[in-house]
Amino acid sequence: MAGAVRTMCEAVRKALTAALGALQRGDADAARAVMAGDAAIDRQEEDIERLCLRLLGARPHAGGEPDVRALAAAYKVVTDLERVGDHAAAIARSALRMQGETPLPVFIDIERMGALASEMLDGAVAALGAGDAAAARAVAEGDDGVDALYDQVFRALLTYMLDDRQAVRQATNLLFVASALERIADHATNVCEWAIFAATGQRVELND
Repeated sequence: MAGAVRTMCEAVRKALTAALGALQRGDADAARAVMAGDAAIDRQEEDIERLCLRLLGARPHAGGEPDVRALAAAYKVVTDLERVGDHAAAIARSALRMQGETPLPVFIDIERMGALASEMLDGAVAALGAGDAAAARAVAEGDDGVDALYDQVFRALLTYMLDDRQAVRQATNLLFVASALERIADHATNVCEWAIFAATGQRVELND
């Protein structure tokens, strides 16, 4: 099960990286490929959910309660991963709308947001697979950095929109991108919460 979740995470990561690359390069073909690939991520979610339900219904559970917790966590985690895939597709749509435009200088901070959110996603899934609650808590702390960058990007984009009417369209699209990345970090935090549940049986709320 852990392997299937890692595979889905890798597919989502590739989609996110490709979407950000399409945005940076103005690559319409790459953006369309990300959007088309979202259906495959949806199918991965459905396949893992069905497998989890089948295994949860099997008796006896050879590993006892911890195996049940791990399956329950995987069932919930794939929903967050699927939504990350949706956000990647949304970023790709913004890339299509911005085709031919040179990204505003603030894009460097959006790239940093993308890198941090991707690292969080990787770390969260790794913590889930390893049953490492401490690692999950450490990964979730990265959400503060993403939020800080989002606030910085939001202020910069608002300034562009107020100072230059020609920049409004691009700034609006980049704001959609930044919002999607902030939500991706939130979904990674959710994965961390389920990793802690799988390891300890405790439901916690991180980064309230």
